[in-house]
Amino acid sequence: MKCPACSTDNKDNAKFCKKCDRDLTAPPAWFPDAAWHVRTLGIIYAALIVLYFGVSAALARLPKPYNLRQIPVEMTPWLAPNGQKFLPEDQLKAPAYRADALPAK
Repeated sequence: MKCPACSTDNKDNAKFCKKCDRDLTAPPAWFPDAAWHVRTLGIIYAALIVLYFGVSAALARLPKPYNLRQIPVEMTPWLAPNGQKFLPEDQLKAPAYRADALPAK
């Protein structure tokens, strides 16, 4: 067992440090309790929320194309502004089976 004050190696069952005579049986001066954990986690969560909104605000000020908030219609044709929300039936069907497209054995 090491002494917390002077880091001297002592026997595991020693009650006092052989160098500085510190009491080795005394518990540490501070233990984190539930209130400390709640307060610390609250501070961490609050910092993460502030960081998230700060980064979002900073990214919103970037020039195009980095500040895209709306997905372009070219990337999502099924969300076209003309009210058509689904692809036409001919685009939903699987391609026709072609025997010549199969790899040769």
